[in-house]
Amino acid sequence: MAKKGETKSNAKPASKQKRAYNSTEKAKKERAARNKARRQALAKGIVKKGDDKDIDHKEPLRKGGSTEKSNTRVRSAKANRADNGSYKGMKRKGKRK
Repeated sequence: MAKKGETKSNAKPASKQKRAYNSTEKAKKERAARNKARRQALAKGIVKKGDDKDIDHKEPLRKGGSTEKSNTRVRSAKANRADNGSYKGMKRKGKRK
C-alpha cells in the first residue's frame, strides 16, 4: 500500500503526469485563482453549492486572464467543460499555451 502522497506502483502514466503537474507552483496558483473566483460568486449569491454551474473565465487564466468580475461568467458545467476539452472526444477551442 502506498503511503499518503505517493503513487501506487500500478498507477497509469497519465495519472502520474497529472499528479506531477498539479503539484507545481504554477498549477497551485491557477487553482487558487479559480477557487477564489468561485468563492466570490458564492458570497454574492450568483451560484450555489451543488447547482451544477461553473465559473468560466472569458480570458483563461493560462493565457493571463484574471479573476476580476469582468472576466468571469456563470455557465453550466457541461457547456464550460466541453468548450475547454474536458470531455472525451471533444475538441478544445483554441490552443493551449
